Amino acid sequence: MTTNIAKSLNSMLLDEREYPVVAIFNSSAHRFGEIFRKRYEEVNNSRTPFVPIDKKILRENMTEGDKLYVNNIIGSTDEFTVLDCGSSSKVNLLIRSWSCRKFDSVKFPCAYAMAALRLKH
Repeated sequence: MTTNIAKSLNSMLLDEREYPVVAIFNSSAHRFGEIFRKRYEEVNNSRTPFVPIDKKILRENMTEGDKLYVNNIIGSTDEFTVLDCGSSSKVNLLIRSWSCRKFDSVKFPCAYAMAALRLKH
């Protein structure tokens, strides 16, 4: 697996290099169709709307969140303070914001949010 898309496509179409351009396009469309159908079947047959890597990330965040201490100082049902080895993070579940800012980059609840969700539910 490589990060360069051109190299990935080049290795995928190694056998088709000798064919005319139309045949290369048809072959690549056929192969991508197979890949997308296979991925769709995996996602469609699962019980959750997440692909396997997403489930793994969420599971790791849940495990890490189990080690954190959550405190609800204000008494609100949506605002929590999560403590972790001397540092703390404020979590607001209603507006989906927490001070660690991990959600902004990966769009998944981090361990702090998972800990707050565990306390709430």
